[in-house]
Amino acid sequence: MEIHPLIEDSQTLADLCTRLAKSPFVAVDTEFMRENSYWPELCLIQISDGKEAAAIDPMAKGIDLKPLLDLLVENEDVLKVFHAGGQDIEIVHNLTAKTPYPMFDTQIAAMALGQGEQVGYSNLVDNYLGITLDKGARFTDWSRRPLDRRQIDYAIADVTHLAKIFPRMLDKLRKTGRGDWLDQEMERIGDPSNYVNDPEEAWQRVRIQGRKPEVLGRLKALAAWREREAQGKNLPRGRIVKDETLADVAAHPPRQQADLAKVRGLSASWATNDIGGRLMAAIAAAQPMPATDLPPRDDRKPGLGKDGGLVADLLKLLLKIRARDISVAPRLLARSEELELLAAGVRDDLAILDGWRYDQFGRDALALVEGRLGFAVKGGKLKMNRIGEEATP
Repeated sequence: MEIHPLIEDSQTLADLCTRLAKSPFVAVDTEFMRENSYWPELCLIQISDGKEAAAIDPMAKGIDLKPLLDLLVENEDVLKVFHAGGQDIEIVHNLTAKTPYPMFDTQIAAMALGQGEQVGYSNLVDNYLGITLDKGARFTDWSRRPLDRRQIDYAIADVTHLAKIFPRMLDKLRKTGRGDWLDQEMERIGDPSNYVNDPEEAWQRVRIQGRKPEVLGRLKALAAWREREAQGKNLPRGRIVKDETLADVAAHPPRQQADLAKVRGLSASWATNDIGGRLMAAIAAAQPMPATDLPPRDDRKPGLGKDGGLVADLLKLLLKIRARDISVAPRLLARSEELELLAAGVRDDLAILDGWRYDQFGRDALALVEGRLGFAVKGGKLKMNRIGEEATP
């Protein structure tokens, strides 16, 4: 495989993208920093089609990333391969308002192949290639320049290895007939709405006790205010106000700005400065949350109760059996919160009752809840059987 020097100019990047546009797939990875900013700072992009590989410096003066971004979001003939690509996809979405398409995520593929839950990249490389990765550059400050040869080699290795692993995983998926599973997952992950930071929805990330409309209305207004402040200043939202402070102010709002000096977690200067004034304005403008927008009771577990909890436990047992039988990571089939919702009587908007998950697990889970499926022990193994039928062999 040809490894190019670090690309720092537009023409070299455009030429690379022209060649890669003819490839069936490209493996992609990014290095970024986000500890001190709201928006992740893109510091390096690595890409390979298995024949050539390069690292691109997006911080290079005057470099035009458009050919690369077009390759990722406009060219539907080239498959984009990531490993645990959520943050990489977020970065591309921030730059283009689109997500890469089509996509393949090797971490999710590993789950579909029964190779464990949330398989780390180093484990994947070791399992498929027998290579132990050098982790010495993991804590690099990728925003600092110049990058040395070791840092660049470390970064490029992520995509050169990925380009070798991907075809092997794809072959296994085809042999097991699970390619459609991955396609459905990629459609879900690739939905651009997953990566939009809407200030009006930010309140849903903040934990708060109770469901009082007045409190939740203030929380929604305050969370939206904080999100806009963080976006405008490009600071982590916790640097503006921490979640627990935001929830406390929503539950016990100060009557006047001077009272902000008494709020734990806020600087005393907020009692007189502009940002404190904007916080008070957000409180003043808040309206009680309409009943239709209130979150369901008890963390989306309506009426679970003691018996419902036992049913949820049975569903978790069923999940373990089914995951074992078809050799897939249980987490890919269903999450605990979905099982609890199903046990509580919820039927709408559950992933396990749709698509391949319904075929592989949801149908049996529904049958168990509705009394049409039970358990039996045969040959020392726990099996499922339809009520009124003999245990499955």
